[in-house]
Amino acid sequence: MARFLVTLLACAPLAAMAAWVGDPEAGEEKSAPCAACHGVDGNSTVSIWPKLAGQHQDYATRQSILIREQKRNVPEMYATVANLSDQDLADIAAFYEQQRLEPGVADEELVELGKKIYQAGNFETGVPACAACHGPSGDGIPGANFPVVRAQHTDYTVSRLEAFRAGEHHGEDDAYSQIMVAAARNLTDEEIQAVSSYIEGLHRAR
Repeated sequence: MARFLVTLLACAPLAAMAAWVGDPEAGEEKSAPCAACHGVDGNSTVSIWPKLAGQHQDYATRQSILIREQKRNVPEMYATVANLSDQDLADIAAFYEQQRLEPGVADEELVELGKKIYQAGNFETGVPACAACHGPSGDGIPGANFPVVRAQHTDYTVSRLEAFRAGEHHGEDDAYSQIMVAAARNLTDEEIQAVSSYIEGLHRAR
């Protein structure tokens, strides 16, 4: 498991697609259809829809392209992005990247376990630390396709981790989703719930 993750991490930057340069001003107007689920400022109020505020433009653009090309299965979103160009998606992502990500709150009863999994993983079962790719405060790595995860809704993160644990990925040539499939494979239901709650409560280090 550890060797597999190291190999994927080494390959992931090489698998990155070309950089997109978005125009946030153009993106504000183009984002109107997105607001129904993700909020006008990218802070969704429904916990099953992810917050997009503050998300790295390159990551959000890439994910939208994967959905448009039906490599990532999000049928609820496909109709919205089906006729949008790469530039449209980059503009929308650039707009949301500039928005302030509203903080969330973790369940205090789950913080201890959630922090352990996020910061250190579970050595006994081969679960790697989330912080290795997403950073100690959940800011991800811009330009490397490792997304911001802090303050994300617990329900959304649970659904994504459960999907990855079940083996869902975005194609055999997509190293990033393969990393998550490997990372989530041995997570228990309890660990998924705890780390997802911990992530919702994460804030920037001061």
